[in-house]
Amino acid sequence: MNSNQPSFSQPPRPLFGYRKFWAHRFGPAPFLPMSRAEMEALGWDSCDIILVTGDAYIDHPSFGMALIGRLLEAQGFRVGIICQPDWNSAAGFKTLGKPNLFYGVTAGNMDSMVNRYTADRKIRSDDAYTPNAEPNKRPDRTVTVYAQRCREAFPGTPVIVGSIEASLRRIAHYDYWSDKVRRSVLPDSKADLLVFGNAERAIVEVAHRLAKGEKIGDIRDLKGTAFMASPGWLPSDEWEAIDSTSVDTPGPLVKHADPYAMENSQNLPSTVALPGEHAVRIVSREERLAARRDRRAHTVIRLPSYEQVKDDPVLYAHASRTFHLESNPGNARALVQAHGDRDVWLNPPPIPLTTEELDAVYELPYARRPHPAYGEAKIPAWEMIRFSVNIMRGCFGGCTFCSITEHEGRIIQSRSEDSIVREIEEMRDKTPGFTGVVSDLGGPTANMFHLKCKDEKIESSCRRLSCVYPDICENMNTDHSKLISLYRRTRAIKGVKKIQIGSGLRYDLAVRSPEYIKELVTHHVGGYLKIAPEHTEEGVLSKMMKPGIGSYDRFKQLFDRFSREAGKEQYLIPYFIAAHPGTTDTDMLNLALWLKKNNFRLDQVQTFIPTPMALATTMYHSERNPLRKVNRSSEHVGAVRNGRQRKLQKAFLRYHDPANWPLLREALKEMGRADLIGNGKKQLIPAWQPAGTCGASVSPKTRSQAKPPLKRGGHVQHSSPVRRSRPAGK
Repeated sequence: MNSNQPSFSQPPRPLFGYRKFWAHRFGPAPFLPMSRAEMEALGWDSCDIILVTGDAYIDHPSFGMALIGRLLEAQGFRVGIICQPDWNSAAGFKTLGKPNLFYGVTAGNMDSMVNRYTADRKIRSDDAYTPNAEPNKRPDRTVTVYAQRCREAFPGTPVIVGSIEASLRRIAHYDYWSDKVRRSVLPDSKADLLVFGNAERAIVEVAHRLAKGEKIGDIRDLKGTAFMASPGWLPSDEWEAIDSTSVDTPGPLVKHADPYAMENSQNLPSTVALPGEHAVRIVSREERLAARRDRRAHTVIRLPSYEQVKDDPVLYAHASRTFHLESNPGNARALVQAHGDRDVWLNPPPIPLTTEELDAVYELPYARRPHPAYGEAKIPAWEMIRFSVNIMRGCFGGCTFCSITEHEGRIIQSRSEDSIVREIEEMRDKTPGFTGVVSDLGGPTANMFHLKCKDEKIESSCRRLSCVYPDICENMNTDHSKLISLYRRTRAIKGVKKIQIGSGLRYDLAVRSPEYIKELVTHHVGGYLKIAPEHTEEGVLSKMMKPGIGSYDRFKQLFDRFSREAGKEQYLIPYFIAAHPGTTDTDMLNLALWLKKNNFRLDQVQTFIPTPMALATTMYHSERNPLRKVNRSSEHVGAVRNGRQRKLQKAFLRYHDPANWPLLREALKEMGRADLIGNGKKQLIPAWQPAGTCGASVSPKTRSQAKPPLKRGGHVQHSSPVRRSRPAGK
């Protein structure tokens, strides 16, 4: 493939800088068609692109297929949508005919396994992304099943997979539901191409290149894509492959990469001798940096193969660490991992969208409501976000149990204030039922709007896993003034009575801006604010990459102070996680004592779910700590696998529930803490049991670190699978 050699050091093409496809003359559709009748009403004889999704079709930018569909429509393509088809045959995948260019396949806004199963691997009784919350409308591992059916429907038609399920399964990954390391979704789905992350750039360019007659098998040069390749394949003679063990170097997590330092500079001469002369020319720092960038742009890192990582937890942890170290779009190298007699090739992550591009994507002509085909059916995910607005994407927090970073990246992409105001005005004028209350302004986090590294050179060279752990990086701009300005302007919009911020707040950032907390508490908290300390014990928090409970205490002091000054009675609702890797029963006991001391009685209980590719999932599976260099003697991390122990740790979070008291009494006796059983203020649970409240017992081995086959992935369980912070694009 010499004609399309990857040039990853070049700036990306503007998202809306392509010449529109000829079909743009049809104009935007009221809704992207879901039937042949709708196509005919639009004057279409065929679709150029058909998107297949496991979610109901809601034409709103918080839902990935609507966003991608409208973006491709804006490029001039005729886009149809097939939602939740019967996957038992290919018939449902033929309803719109054969796409002229490709099928685009997604499980929907969530990984299908997280969507369908609880933290205890029990199938959920409802689906928030389905009309009337009806369950069982999508298969397990939806991307794989849908892609296979698309192949059967029209053999030879290109199939491209994407969304969070494909993103998190793009290399060999631990799968909690089958309790084993599974192959990349690419060979299982037999897709031609995988687009990962927020895939606007890649999907738009692929569509235009296919429209010009290029073959899908020749498109190998796009950031944010993955594909199958022949063993040992390289794009050209300029490329070299290096083993992953050569790049995983030890060092303290807090050490920041120097953008001017040279790594492995033995092949980069600092002087050049001129023929016949003794003088030398000093090569400038800029030239050396350019040479370094060029070398990185033509390097692929070979990870241990699927066959190796599935049988060796240490190699799995090493591969996971390497993968996360190569996640910065500014310096990431391509990765390759053998799967049998073929290679899974991952190009570097996509370049984030500019503010202008993000504005344009969110201001496409969305109908902002579910497709009329659903009639009066209620779709819980839609009801949750119908009056909310996405203002940014990405997260630089790096929490190990969360998969947002693996999907959306660490670089924050923010919209402009003007664009957000226009969307609120459109919501006010178009969305039925709007009463003047905007239910949320946010994204993966509530308060990372326009926050970024102070130096673009440092940002492009950084290899830290988090910008805020163990402390906020000195190069991170934590100025909340733009967010304060946004709040003030949006609540002044005619017809808007209140802008609510209910959750997703990064409190360790917020305490850097007391003015922001005052603004938030005075005007935008509706009595309760959900916040996520996740735990109180330092050992557990270090495995989560979360700040110490002291940061929470500082935030609470400011929250309470400004609530009093505003004359409001308001409360924080904290979230905590049970059974996270590295958590002992003693840790959970200490957390329970903290909860009782602070008079918290939790209703929603979160249990760790090991989602694919999250760093905490790596800890769970391998029992190694990938936050440091991994080897055979590296730090051991205990994993809470036994179902009874998971139940015990959840019970500590709900120490006030009488149904949990028998289990907790037995556990406290085994732990030598029977002194906490009684009716005193400093005791955790009473010695008596109310009639009709019988709990389950737990055996001594439950509290050991035994490893029965029960596992899961980097999200946390909630009463509903809708993400607790706020919906995020794709």
